[in-house]
Amino acid sequence: MTSTFLVDYPLRLGPGLIVLGAGLVLVGRSSPLLRIVLLVWGFVLVRDAMTPLGLWSIGLAPHGLLWLRLSPDPVVLLGMGTLGVVASLVVAHGPQDLRGTVVWGRIGPRSLLAALGAAAVLLVPLTTVLRTVPVEQRGGAVAIGLLPALAVLAFGGNLLEEVLFRGLLQGRLAELPGFGPARTVAASGLLFAAGHVFLATTVTDLGWPILAFTAAEGLLCAWVRHGHGVLAATLTHGTVILVFASGL
Repeated sequence: MTSTFLVDYPLRLGPGLIVLGAGLVLVGRSSPLLRIVLLVWGFVLVRDAMTPLGLWSIGLAPHGLLWLRLSPDPVVLLGMGTLGVVASLVVAHGPQDLRGTVVWGRIGPRSLLAALGAAAVLLVPLTTVLRTVPVEQRGGAVAIGLLPALAVLAFGGNLLEEVLFRGLLQGRLAELPGFGPARTVAASGLLFAAGHVFLATTVTDLGWPILAFTAAEGLLCAWVRHGHGVLAATLTHGTVILVFASGL
């Protein structure tokens, strides 16, 4: 699977990234919001291309609940998590007109409680029901020794997603006329779910369960971002994915 990540994955991504990169160059600084949309499309391409290459798998357990498993190769997990952190810093500190959009915040007692509490709102009911299903019917067991590498991907990879959706996109929405806090949080959460439409309907045929899960996750992360910043929202997102993908 390491060779798939190092060779097949970049080759599959290449054409799409070239087209999106050309679009970013042509748009320039004329439309910050359009540039953000192109960056989000690029992330969607990078994420969804993992599916046909087997770098992750998603399915439905009994009761119509989702299960998720990431690559069992620690090199892949560590590589993707590291790339996520590097890409996050490049995006957040690169284009001068977008730098101030990402509100990082800080992790203190209140933000930690908010982030983990938001994750628990989604995880407690989901894992309670999933644990009534044999692990073989919800993705299979995950080796304990894989959890550190899985955590690197869960938090590093999702840092990039949060920088894009909760940093750039939610930050830009908050600046638009008529977008108060409630509307901004709702729009950020639902646009996050919209970013999973292709994953739900063309990359896989799982449909509504993916959209319902990502809408709930997106709204919770958007709420945390509004009160505490992108780092806290990443803690929420990463915790959900880590627990969800670990089979706990």
